Amino acid sequence: MNLTLAAILLGIVEGLTEFIPVSSTGHLILASRLFGYDAEQWKVFNVVIQLGAILAVVVQYWRTFQAVGTGLLRLQPMSIAFVRNILAAFLPSAVLGLALKKYIDVLLGSPMVVGWALIVGGIAILAVERWAKPGPASGVAQLPVSQAFGVGLVQCLAMIPGISRSGATIMGALAMGIERRTAAEFSFFLAVPTMLGATTLELFDNRHALAAGLGPVGWSEIAVGFAVAFVVALVVIRGFVAFVSRSGFAPFAWYRILAGMVAVALLTL
Repeated sequence: MNLTLAAILLGIVEGLTEFIPVSSTGHLILASRLFGYDAEQWKVFNVVIQLGAILAVVVQYWRTFQAVGTGLLRLQPMSIAFVRNILAAFLPSAVLGLALKKYIDVLLGSPMVVGWALIVGGIAILAVERWAKPGPASGVAQLPVSQAFGVGLVQCLAMIPGISRSGATIMGALAMGIERRTAAEFSFFLAVPTMLGATTLELFDNRHALAAGLGPVGWSEIAVGFAVAFVVALVVIRGFVAFVSRSGFAPFAWYRILAGMVAVALLTL
């Protein structure tokens, strides 16, 4: 397959899956394998184009980010609490991500891990949907810092490809009593520092190879995938909160279980 076409298709996959609880990284690994590519060779591409999807959060919620920035300059308590909660949730993955990076890199090259993680994650979502009791509507700034930190700890599970960063954070938040809309938006906002940090680290580690143009995937493919992921993710974000408010997360859970079973079956042939 033409590399540019592959970059477009993978950008679509990233944009569709980054903010729903099905694991964008897992889908990118499986899609790369389906296209006949080595997941290890596309690892940097898969991480960096996630920033395109993250940029969609900034565009969609630019008024919130602007209000928080202005509030920080004025030392407003709500803006300070918002940033405090995002940083508290980001801290666990920042520390563990650096400490366990070489082990995470090994997992990122394993489609079979993705298949089983999709199945396990789908079962976990069904369990949370059945037994969690979300509290009243609030907002990211109103959350206790202990809850924010707890969501951050759960996010660390997403270092296993196929678990889903958004799925882990949203389900973790629901299990802690945070209502659906706030859980989803908290996951969106938390994605910004988390994915920015992951992308920066990946680019730094692979700076020499990228500068030399080594390997099949270069800056042009990354740019195409980034742009496509941004556009598709922007559309998904605008409909996701409304969808889960009406239908919950069970449809995503059943999709994960089915996709994981198909992946495991195909990979064992």
